[in-house]
Amino acid sequence: MRRVLNILVVLGLVWSAYWYGAGYLLRQGVSAWFTEQVARGWQADYSEIYTSGYPLRHITTLISPALADPATGAAWQAEWLNMDSPAIWPGRQTLAFPETAQRLSYFDQTVTLHAQGMDADLHLRPGPDLVVERMALTSGPWAVEDARGEAMAADGLVLAMQGTDQPETYRFNVDAPQFVPGAALRKMLRPTAALPESFESFELDMTVRFDRPWDRRALEDRRPQPVAIDLGLAQAKWGALALFAAGQVTVDSNGVPSGELSIKAENWRDMLALAQGSGAVPDYAIGPAERVLNLLSNMSGNPDTLDVKLGLRDGMVTLGPFPLGPAPYLYLR
Repeated sequence: MRRVLNILVVLGLVWSAYWYGAGYLLRQGVSAWFTEQVARGWQADYSEIYTSGYPLRHITTLISPALADPATGAAWQAEWLNMDSPAIWPGRQTLAFPETAQRLSYFDQTVTLHAQGMDADLHLRPGPDLVVERMALTSGPWAVEDARGEAMAADGLVLAMQGTDQPETYRFNVDAPQFVPGAALRKMLRPTAALPESFESFELDMTVRFDRPWDRRALEDRRPQPVAIDLGLAQAKWGALALFAAGQVTVDSNGVPSGELSIKAENWRDMLALAQGSGAVPDYAIGPAERVLNLLSNMSGNPDTLDVKLGLRDGMVTLGPFPLGPAPYLYLR
């Protein structure tokens, strides 16, 4: 019995030494990463770092973390950030965010995010490249506020990126149940449609192939760039308005997409009014666009439903033979 106890004591001491040593290396790694970002010209700082979770987990806590990339104008700061991983393998991290305000900025635009139970899971494949197997951001009720008040909110959030059998290919899922658009958008649409406060559905399912896997080089070098997008389904339902999209697109080295998207829009006239009110479509283009869309919807058999295919070629978006405008530039900075 004494021998068993001695063995257990020795194993406990060895494990404790490992736990404290691994915790120290984790803190050093985090500190080194922040230092590297500062050397690249970022703002990257925190006021304190410590580790808890003994004996089975490493929970590394950063107090007052702040990150800002001057190249993209993106910035984030929070009261604290927890990085939680099994003590045996730090490559399965869960980041826990505070329910207090997080500030997100893009150049001179700043919003405040309040979220309940917001976590980010990061699963890395063992090895020096630290290839991403899964990234997922989940949250309970959340709200984003800007200088004019609430900009958007929802009862929850799922943003997931899951690796596949092909290292460069990932599946993406987005779901924001009971998504509530901001007061400005609701006010804009009030004259054209009687709409509920929240969306019935706001979802996205697509598979994207990149030019290389997502690994540590995505932060240290450059972001992997999309080369092929298979949009399984994107859908948004808001009262009488419903929009569905699916299709396949390839992207060249300059970020120019080519391919075809199938679009179905229910009560498209109200959507066109929304596009006009938001400035997405200029006033002078509304008349011609409405005449063309009216012709196409009548051809489909239901004048209130639009079922068309959008072409993406030579940097332009086309509806049949009609050019609609420049295509979006798909490049991750």
